[in-house]
Amino acid sequence: MNDSTPRRYKGTLLERAAEHYHFGVPVAPAVKVRERSAPVPAPAPAAPPAPAPQPAFEKAQAPEGPTIRRGSEVRDVPDHPAPRSAAPGRRRVAIDRERLSELGMIVPGSAVTPLAEEFRLVKRQLLLTARAVAGADADRARMVLVCSARQNEGKTFCAINLALSMAAEKDFEILLVDADFAKPDILKRLGADEGPGLLDALSGSISDVEECILDTDIPQLSILPAGTKSANDTELLASDRARAVLDALAAANSRRIVIFDSPPVLAASPASVLALHVGQVMLVVRADQTNEGDLREAVAMVDACEHIQLVLNGVSFQPSGYRFGSYYGEAAK
Repeated sequence: MNDSTPRRYKGTLLERAAEHYHFGVPVAPAVKVRERSAPVPAPAPAAPPAPAPQPAFEKAQAPEGPTIRRGSEVRDVPDHPAPRSAAPGRRRVAIDRERLSELGMIVPGSAVTPLAEEFRLVKRQLLLTARAVAGADADRARMVLVCSARQNEGKTFCAINLALSMAAEKDFEILLVDADFAKPDILKRLGADEGPGLLDALSGSISDVEECILDTDIPQLSILPAGTKSANDTELLASDRARAVLDALAAANSRRIVIFDSPPVLAASPASVLALHVGQVMLVVRADQTNEGDLREAVAMVDACEHIQLVLNGVSFQPSGYRFGSYYGEAAK
């Protein structure tokens, strides 16, 4: 073996990094992401009302007696409701698939790619954690903050791909919120125009935040723009009205997962305030850029949220063996 021979290590890159740097904050295993009854006869009754949608996560209840748990709890699986039609009065936008492809993102409806498989693992960890913490606060468990320590580490790339991947789930509806108020970029990347958004609802210029939500042509995916820029964005987020508005986003639909794309933690203050409102933080770590000091400081800034997940972005893989997605490509041949 010489210096140019590929070495095999135990654990993921981030697990080895955490062990090397002796991090004390518990994090979930990181996923490496590369950018790119029969009826009773009776007179015909009146039609019963339609059943209410099943909540995405139910609050935990104490068992009535001794139970044995094997893996995940087995529950009756509700029928999947049809995707909801656009709410009256909402603007509907078309997502530019060609632009998604140019930016190296997941393209809904296209062939399975390594990137799509990687984000399947990312979202599964987030959904499992959300279900685990739903007993304490079911609504907050469905709110996820995506951020990074500094600029250009891929937080918006990861937030959009996470939303696109989660929108393929059968039990959820996804709301992607552009909370990077200084440099909103989500709608631009998706090929849509800006409009009133979260800041307008927080300032009171728009009474109902639901009016600002944009429905898309991707089933189960909607977007909330950043809104009109304000010099007091952090103060607005820290207000009592913000708590009411953000809670309303989750309470409006028990199947809704809310994903916030925030400014970099060490570059602007809104991220640390948003961490007070969410159930999980997904902190994007750039493999060739984020240093130990920045990572430690960023984790400390968002530790108001108990559940912090790390995602390693921009990984360079060694040319040994197959990667995610190759299995699907070979099966098609």
